[in-house]
Parts: sequence; structure tokens; C-alpha cells
Amino acid sequence: MKITLVGLGTGEGDLTLSAKGALDGAQKIMARTSSGTAYRQLDGYEVEYLDEVYTRSRNFDTLNKNLAGKVLAQSKLTPVVYCVDGAVSEDEGCKIILSKSKDCTVFEGVSKISKIKTAARLKSSCVTALSAYDISSLKSCPAAVIYDLDDFYLADLVKSRLSQLFGEETECTFFNSEGAHKIKIYEIDRFKNYDADCAVAVEEAEFLKKDRYDYSDLEHIIKLLRAPGGCPWDRVQTNDSIKQNMIEEAYELVDAINRGDDDGIEEECGDVLLQAAFHSVMKEEQGAFTGSDVITRVVKKLIFRHSHIFGGDKAADENSALSVWEKNKMKEKHQTTYTQSLQAVPINFPACMRAQKVGKRAAKSGMDFLSPLSASEKLGEEVIELLKALQAEDKDAVFEESGDLLLSAVNTCRLAGVDCEQALAAATDKFIKRFAAFEELATKDGKNLNDLCDEEYDYYWLMAKNATKSN
Repeated sequence: MKITLVGLGTGEGDLTLSAKGALDGAQKIMARTSSGTAYRQLDGYEVEYLDEVYTRSRNFDTLNKNLAGKVLAQSKLTPVVYCVDGAVSEDEGCKIILSKSKDCTVFEGVSKISKIKTAARLKSSCVTALSAYDISSLKSCPAAVIYDLDDFYLADLVKSRLSQLFGEETECTFFNSEGAHKIKIYEIDRFKNYDADCAVAVEEAEFLKKDRYDYSDLEHIIKLLRAPGGCPWDRVQTNDSIKQNMIEEAYELVDAINRGDDDGIEEECGDVLLQAAFHSVMKEEQGAFTGSDVITRVVKKLIFRHSHIFGGDKAADENSALSVWEKNKMKEKHQTTYTQSLQAVPINFPACMRAQKVGKRAAKSGMDFLSPLSASEKLGEEVIELLKALQAEDKDAVFEESGDLLLSAVNTCRLAGVDCEQALAAATDKFIKRFAAFEELATKDGKNLNDLCDEEYDYYWLMAKNATKSN
């Protein structure tokens, strides 16, 4: 059966003569809702309003599918004229109907989006428009128009999302039946009444005056700094010249995490992101890849490696999930042997971290100690071998056996579930605290550390150890 889609426009008087003729000759008229000024044009017609579909729809996508389904089902019984506010081309339910029905006639209406854009005096030619019901999908954009803002709950969601993207202090235009209101984004949910005529239009400020920035803005400012007339320092940098900065910033981030400093974590995350963006911008200049390529690659990597979420693999717990990750990682990197996996561990890792990671990957082949205790037996053997090398005053052997001893210590700790890097850092911190107490105790007794005998060293160190044992 035939379906006629009618756009009612944004208010009374917007109904076209062709659309009115379709309504006058209709056997069955259905309308998206009864709420909103545009639907008053249907007064005098017998209309089935689909308000009840709103109450039983879980989200925006479900709502439009249900609305379209209702119309399509009715069209099998009798020809239907289906009315929506605004333009047919802007209504998601109508788009579904057009994709599923071959016998559709469209009478377009005045665009809600165009009317709001014009009334708000938006300058940007790139405006993202969507229903408040779909606000969670709004991404960073130069300007936005949000319509269908018909209740307080939606107003709160819209306020929160626009605050994230544009900043809560940014000025916007709020539309309701009383007209247009210039307000701040944080005021969007402070009106008394909301209906289908309510909408919001917002536009980002000039670059240097924006309240919120996104990743594209970060890339933009790096490009400005490296452009002719930009910063002399930024312009001469290369991937090689700033590579050490990434290591330093990563350590500073970890330090902020260890301190539990949220403000520091926020700042250091930004510094790490800056270094990554700087490297990708320089590679874009070289024609190697772009920032978009970087983001796309990491998202695709997450999808591929989480095949227990997005594919057919199963993972009941943390360990099995990690096994799936490692399996997919080897497949992704075309590693066919365990040796290749070991060789892929970066050689510029801190030695302790690298040794633990290599041991962990080697264990996946089945080559590992049975337990921390069995690993500690090997540790004891390496201590004896180092002592023999020291007694023989064989420098090369001392070097080799020292490495074997440290590697055995790493394996023992790894099998005991200890992060060696953190354990060694904690032990170093503990030593520093005890040494500080040791020096303070000796100095209080008028002792010079350089003049202490062995017995005095042992005495003050034991006192310091007792004084700091809770640490």
C-alpha cells in the first residue's frame, strides 16, 4: 500500500497546498506525536497520534524503528499519510520508511534545523544537527543544533554533553514557545517547561577564546607553532630530537599516579598526549601518516584484540582475557614463533621491566619454573656462581654472573606475582628513608659518617631500621 510522508514545518501556516491536498484525500492519517506547534495544523482531521510509542521505546534508535514499524504495518491495511514536524528529510523515522517502502510520496516541509540556524545567527557553515534523544552520539563540531528537547531529563543530558564539548560557560540560544533566549550552556535545564518546540543552538568561540578544546585543536595548535612565523623552537624539532621527552613525560605521569594526584594526572596525561600528537603531526608533514590514521589504528587494534568481546572467542576471567589478547597480538604482528614474541620486547625498556616481560612471554611456550620456590633455587645457584667469580677476580665472569643473578631474581619475583620494577623502586625508597634516619641518629650523637667504624655503622643502621620499620 502507498505511504505519503508529510513535513508539517515548524509552525502554523507552514503546511504546503500539496500536503494539505494529501491530507484532505487521506483514508488514514498518522502523526509522530501530538506535541508541538506544527501539529496544530492537523486540527479538524481524524489523526492517530503515536505518542504511546515514545513511552515504550528504550532509546532514540528504538523509538524511530517503532514509529516506522507502526506506519509500515498500517500501510499494509490501507494507504497512510504520515505527518512529522519539520522536514521529512530530517526525520529518522521517515528515513527508515523510505528505505523499506518502494511506494512513497514525499511532501517536504520547512526545515526545523534551518529555521533554528537562521534564528540563532550561526556563522559556521559546518553545523551538526540531531534530536535531543540522540545527544549521546554528538561528537566534537564547530556548531550544533539540538531539537526535540521536550523534557527536563533530556535538557539535563543536553546540558552535560554540550558542556563537555563547548564548555558550560559558552553562550547558546535556547528556543521555546516564548521565543529565543541567549543563555549559558549550564542554564539549559533551568526552564520550567519543555516541549517539542524546544531547541538549542550553540557555536564554538574563536580558537584562542574557546573554553574547551579537543584532539583536532591540539593538532591545529602544533601546526600553527610549526608554520612559518610560528615558534622557532617548535619549527626545528624532529621525531628524533624530542623522543626523550616522551619518556620523561611518561615517567612524570606514572609519578602523579603513584602520588594519587588527580590534578597532576590530568596535566601529565595532557603532556603525554602532546608528545604523541607532536610526533604524528611531524609524520604527517613527511607524508607518512596522519593523526586520524593513528586514532583509527588503535581503535581497530582494540576491536581485533578484544575478540572475546567483539568476536567469537570466550574469556571468563582476567587471565583468559589476557591470553586472548596475547594470541591476537601475535597474529596481528605476524609472529609465528615464541622467539619473535621475545625479540619484540623493546630493548630500550628499563632492564628489570624488559627481563620480566621476556620471562612472561617465554612462559607461554611452557618453559618456566614450576613455582616461585623452584625459581628461588636457581637464584641460590646464581649467588654461588657469582661468589666464585668474585673470588677468582674474573671481571668478565662477574659481569655475566651478576646478570644471571638479577635475571633469576626477576623470575622468582615474577612467579610470586610481584612487579619487579615496583618492588625495586619501593626497596630503593625504603633504603633512602632508612639512610636518612641513620644519618640523623649518628649526627645527633656528634658522629661524622666518614669516621664511623663497622660496629657503629651496624648500630646506627639497626636503630634506623627499627625507627622506620613501619615504612
